[in-house]
Amino acid sequence: MELKSKSEIDILREANLIVADILSELEAMVEPGVTTNKLNQRAAELTKKHGAKSAFLGYPAPSPGVESFPGLICASLNDAIVHGIPNDVPLKEGDILSVDYGCEHKGFFGDSARTIPVGNISEETQRLLDVTKASLDAAIEQCHVGNRIGDISNAVQTVVEKAGFGVVREFVGHGIGRNMHEPPHVPNFGRQGQGRVLKPGLVIAIEPMVTIGSFETKLLEDGWTAVTRDGSLAAHFEHSVAITADGPIVLSRP
Repeated sequence: MELKSKSEIDILREANLIVADILSELEAMVEPGVTTNKLNQRAAELTKKHGAKSAFLGYPAPSPGVESFPGLICASLNDAIVHGIPNDVPLKEGDILSVDYGCEHKGFFGDSARTIPVGNISEETQRLLDVTKASLDAAIEQCHVGNRIGDISNAVQTVVEKAGFGVVREFVGHGIGRNMHEPPHVPNFGRQGQGRVLKPGLVIAIEPMVTIGSFETKLLEDGWTAVTRDGSLAAHFEHSVAITADGPIVLSRP
């Protein structure tokens, strides 16, 4: 677990503000008829404009025989939880799209995600998005020196399960810094008072993944896209957060 200095956290803030800016531009593009490939192409243009480098494009595959990740964004639609590959299928009214984006800037990484409604969505789908965002906010409130990873994990699980939704187990948050993924793992479920103690300089990406139905998942044939096993909708929100003596700094929040 590599703790970061104030100057390193400042650079991580710069990287994450680039991520936030690009995600906001992509979110403004989301509407019925738009394709996730178009979003991916715009992400490429914006990444170049910012002088950054994609964190996802060419990322090594999780299993043998699978090609490295082909997109700058992960575009996960409806029942897709994470790691969806951009394509030419037009978005439809009532869809929800998780857009996850990361970049490298001055040797440090930024990472954030948000789930975006496509046009008008149902009340239950909106509740899914609201609860997922609320669980992330609750997790960030636990990001104080002396607390533990389990306090973060339990905060997510408590909010989600109280709402009657499912918390994905197979995919978790992570440390972030000079590498996209660093220790420690940051699960979205767990017990208070368990896990590593939060120390000043720790920077983590917290990313609740929440389903309307069962938390069980399966992997599509592309070797990347994780979907809900029961076909229920899923939402995903993520922020990179620095633990400091003065409290949490949400690096990817403008």
